[in-house]
Amino acid sequence: MAKGKSNQSINNSHRVTTSGDIEVSTYLEIAKEIAGVQPTPSKEAIPEAKRESIVVIDFGSQYSMLIARRVREFQVYCELVPHDTPWEKIAPLNPKGFILSGGPGSVYEPDAPLAPAYIYESHLPILGICYGMQVLTKQLGGRVALGAKHEYGHAILHLGEADSPLLADLPPSTPVWMSHGDKIEEMPPGFTTLAYTENSPTAIMGNDRGIFGLQFHPEVAHTPEGKTILKNFVYRICGCQGNWTIGNFIDESISRIREQVGKGKVISALSGGVDSSVVSTLIHRAIDDQLTCIFVNHGLLRREEAERTLNVFRLNLGMNIIYADASERFLNRLKGITDPEMKRKIIGGEFIAVFEEEANRIGKIDFLAQGTLYPDVIESAASGSKASVKIKTHHNVGGLPAKMTLQLLEPLRYLFKDEVRQVGLALGLLEEMVWRQPFPGPGLAIRIIGEVTQEKIEILRGADWIVMNEIKKAKLYRQLWQSFAVLTDVKSVGVMGDFRTYGYLVAIRAVTSEDAMTADWARLPYDLLARISNRIVNEVPGVNRVVYDITSKPPSTIEWE
Repeated sequence: MAKGKSNQSINNSHRVTTSGDIEVSTYLEIAKEIAGVQPTPSKEAIPEAKRESIVVIDFGSQYSMLIARRVREFQVYCELVPHDTPWEKIAPLNPKGFILSGGPGSVYEPDAPLAPAYIYESHLPILGICYGMQVLTKQLGGRVALGAKHEYGHAILHLGEADSPLLADLPPSTPVWMSHGDKIEEMPPGFTTLAYTENSPTAIMGNDRGIFGLQFHPEVAHTPEGKTILKNFVYRICGCQGNWTIGNFIDESISRIREQVGKGKVISALSGGVDSSVVSTLIHRAIDDQLTCIFVNHGLLRREEAERTLNVFRLNLGMNIIYADASERFLNRLKGITDPEMKRKIIGGEFIAVFEEEANRIGKIDFLAQGTLYPDVIESAASGSKASVKIKTHHNVGGLPAKMTLQLLEPLRYLFKDEVRQVGLALGLLEEMVWRQPFPGPGLAIRIIGEVTQEKIEILRGADWIVMNEIKKAKLYRQLWQSFAVLTDVKSVGVMGDFRTYGYLVAIRAVTSEDAMTADWARLPYDLLARISNRIVNEVPGVNRVVYDITSKPPSTIEWE
């Protein structure tokens, strides 16, 4: 860890007009090659200038987005922007204050990223977190140096004698989460130490101009009173009123979509997930039959998923839907492929081809709708921050071709998953759609380790069906972020009915999370795991062993590939 880091099956292809909510595909690969998608993201979710906001200046922490998430929990709009974003792009947000995030660097290193001058010239309140605190120190005349001791993990914060509204309602001592190797050797002129830890004499500093620095991370769950500190900053220091609501978001988004689209035509890719369902419903609410949705069945969906998805759409909303069954086509393209990245590229490319074929039959199209969410943007380092470290590319973020004529329509681009679900419920979607667990765009292909074959797909569908069935019977589905089966490429010896077997090993994955940026393995009851294991080995041919994945994210990812 770097010093000073804040480490943070239906008939073949045919057209149907159906009643039902649409699912915009989670395939970001779609946009990569469809002739004509503008790489410039739309601004549907950015509020009107009159709406207050807190702006987070991103210095590259993997968890900067958690700061924005916490602020939004206080019904105050918050947006994360790269540290080199010009004021012209900030001004329309009408900021009431700034938060400087953590980052992987040290401020005394050459070319270390620093805050733009307008942060200070605005005379607005500022809160620096970890590296952000060190940025404040350096730019305002203090001194940062490499600490004799690094401080990673839990620490106890003790409040000093100086009083401050930032510390209102905090106990005298409270646990905090540290992740730094640098220290404040000398505070800037006019600053006072407000709190300390055993290893950090200045764990919180502040001045009488509303500028504060925290050496720890209030945005993470490991700092129990972190929300109190952030709320104090947002309300007591910045004077926000808390007028950003889901209802306001929906009204503003519908207005912006109508203004942007005009009389144009929009297409969206369906998959059945909550993101695509919500984005399609929102766009349909705004422009009605100017929207056409395309559901491409790549043959890598779960058991009965295509049928159930289309049935739900028919029962709920009246939308133009094109259904294309390309199962055999995808399976043929995946023959002999074992590398997970190659699988993703092949599936994405083939999806584009099928999608494009269907879209070309529609006629002139002006916009492509996508269910891109804020975590997708952050994890792909698509925020534009040069200080960010890319974890993985999401299929609907980044890599858009330069030669494009379609414009992107991404009304959910600035929302987190929980906010998307709130929008879905407010739009009247069924709970079974809104609370559907995330399912990857490449489908079961990345839950089958090794080559994808029809036999393996059926084995995995059987095992996954049992996992879902038992999780739902135990009334744990809503409590889990994701729960699914993985078909490994491992075979082991077993005994069934006194006969030797040599069958596949199936892994069960169940995690809890708030936003998929971090996740912990779910402590499922032993009896539940026993039922799942017993049913899989008895009901799914070819499987004789079941294991449970007890790895968190990080270091693992939620999906295996």
